[in-house]
Amino acid sequence: MAEAADNQGASPAPARRRWLRRAIVLLAGTPVLAALIYSPAPRAQAAQASSVDVQLTSMAPSAPVKGDTLTIQGTVLNTGSETINDAHVGLRVGPALADRSSIDEAAERTGFRAGADPGEIDPAYAVKIASLPSKVSQDFTLTIPVNKLELDKDGVYQLGVSLSGVTDSRPSEQVMGIKRTFLPWQPEAAAKRSQLTYAWPLISTTRVTAETGSDELQTPVFLDDSLADELRPGGRLERMVTLGKDLPITWVIDPDLLYTVDAMTKGYRVRSPGGKPVQGKSKAVAEQWLSSLEAAVQGKKVVALPFADPDLASLAHQGKDVSGTLGQLRPATDKAKQAVETVLHVPASTDFSWPVDGAIDPSIVNVATSAGAHNVLTRSDSLVESGALGYTPSAARPIGAGTTAVVADADLSTAFDGDMLNAGTSTLAVQRFLAHSLALNLQKTDEPRSFVVAPQRMPSVSQVQSMAEALHGLQAGRWTQPADLEAAAAAKPDPGATTQVPGAGQYPEALRKPELPVSAFEKIRTTQSTLDHFKVILAAPDRVEIPFGNTTNREMSASWRGRPDEARLYRDQVQEYLIGLTEKVKVIPKSDATLSGHSATIPVSVQNSLVQDVHDLVLRVKSANPTRLMFSDSEQQVTVQGDHTQTVKFTANATASGPVEVTAQLFTKDGVPYGKERKFTVEATEITPTVMLVIAGGVLLLVLAGIKMYASRKRVAARAAAEESTQPSDESPDTGAQSTEGSGTSETVDR
Repeated sequence: MAEAADNQGASPAPARRRWLRRAIVLLAGTPVLAALIYSPAPRAQAAQASSVDVQLTSMAPSAPVKGDTLTIQGTVLNTGSETINDAHVGLRVGPALADRSSIDEAAERTGFRAGADPGEIDPAYAVKIASLPSKVSQDFTLTIPVNKLELDKDGVYQLGVSLSGVTDSRPSEQVMGIKRTFLPWQPEAAAKRSQLTYAWPLISTTRVTAETGSDELQTPVFLDDSLADELRPGGRLERMVTLGKDLPITWVIDPDLLYTVDAMTKGYRVRSPGGKPVQGKSKAVAEQWLSSLEAAVQGKKVVALPFADPDLASLAHQGKDVSGTLGQLRPATDKAKQAVETVLHVPASTDFSWPVDGAIDPSIVNVATSAGAHNVLTRSDSLVESGALGYTPSAARPIGAGTTAVVADADLSTAFDGDMLNAGTSTLAVQRFLAHSLALNLQKTDEPRSFVVAPQRMPSVSQVQSMAEALHGLQAGRWTQPADLEAAAAAKPDPGATTQVPGAGQYPEALRKPELPVSAFEKIRTTQSTLDHFKVILAAPDRVEIPFGNTTNREMSASWRGRPDEARLYRDQVQEYLIGLTEKVKVIPKSDATLSGHSATIPVSVQNSLVQDVHDLVLRVKSANPTRLMFSDSEQQVTVQGDHTQTVKFTANATASGPVEVTAQLFTKDGVPYGKERKFTVEATEITPTVMLVIAGGVLLLVLAGIKMYASRKRVAARAAAEESTQPSDESPDTGAQSTEGSGTSETVDR
């Protein structure tokens, strides 16, 4: 009778019988015997329909020891249409689970299964609920001394929290709803403890554009000011730093994030709808976060990813055949180490690469190592074990060519992928994580092992909180001990572990779809080519080379996954901005000119609207009809100061009259055309020898006429003087008349 009641979940079986039944199941060791012991009637095997939703909002301690009191809090919600009467919330403790697959199987089960689910413990610890109306919820708190749970040996135990009661249509007591979780039981430190490495990623999305100010610091321009939301108290990145500082973790940092926040502390601008960037307002927030991070990483291991966290899979599958693409990886790695040491003042390892979700194939490994890393952080659902070992091997796997695959455990790494905002979901995830970590350590092997956890790249605030709670549950160190990522990579590999990198055909299609397309890398190559062409004329090329080099890395970032439109817009804006800069150095459009005579000078002006000088430019002019109009020196070196215009004069020679089209074009010192060519027309007037003779003859006649007039004037003056000397003094009117005549003659000659 007691056993029958226990199968129905109505009343507990005696402790002695429950202990005996657990022992029989454990000793049986075969599914057949277990089935013989547990199998009730076929109809009883089916899960009962649940009319109550049971949620567990907290469980403390998450990994108890002897003498502890277990406290479980939660809520029950009557989802049915009938009121539940004479109800109670009780705790059910199952036998220790045999392996990790049993944990996953139990976690996925729903509904109560009579016979498969254990009976309740002592009813004295149940919480009574007299009535639970339809659509009404009620909180509960179960408090049970751990020694009442009859935990027989070290292991992972399944816990079930159920609500039982009666309704008008079901007058006999039945289980109306159940929620399962896990209790890791290792009250004393294990003789052999696993090393556990937890990678703590500080990564965010790209915020910085290629635009900079004209000031000495080249104040950067941000896409928006949303990073401040992640940095301020309660934000995602603030939570990661605040919680991570007290945890045994390895910091895995994107150096671009450090540069971005550091730039905020020095002053930054943000794009605005009006077009003109406005001053950023989160300088103090950035300073506080950076100061907190610098303090948190002291004495901890720091791994720096290549600058801007490049999407290695996209590079391997889409970008490797686009010339110049892979050449960006090594500089990205060099910048990484410098960024951490400059901003945080701690050493950093750059010997790790991390493909998205740890998924690898041979091409991804090749690209990852081309960045200079010897360790590839992958995951056990990519580098899958054959199962021949019977246990999970250590993380480090040599995969050839001096490269080590550091295999993160998939179950531990994805434990907090879901929405952890709900306290019940978070509690279950934490307990499942602890259960898997203990089950790993309990596996039968003589050698100590090392395990790695590589969570999602950008965990949410609730996910970060759950991750921290799980690590706090391990801090007692009874079955794990913390280790850093470098130690995990250097650990002795298991000789029987899988080292065969999966083929390209095994790469998950779900991860291949959001990769950056080939067109993205072609656009990046075009932009890089424009940059290379531009910087050779600059007196201070670093002012464009550094910001655009960083932007090129950002265009390849893994953070663009799932945001193809935003990624495309970012690339387009980078290219447009660079082209706009190159167009600030140009030949000024020239109006048509007229050339009279055999030769003349034609001025052509070059404008430099940049803040720095340009040099190593050659200005060439070319006549469309050299037989009519030619230049004695068709090219000249050009140097133009910042924000100035330089005018260059070319000597032109005309051999025939008529219009001639002339082209002015800038070239780099390597002979590559720079900027737009300018066309203008020169109207040449032909001067022939006959015309020159006519002109010369006319000039000669004028000269002779002048000489003749001068001689005539002299004769007139002499004759007038002679007549004056022979005339009497009282003939003054004639003299006046003569003087007047002479004066008139003189005036005529002067004209």
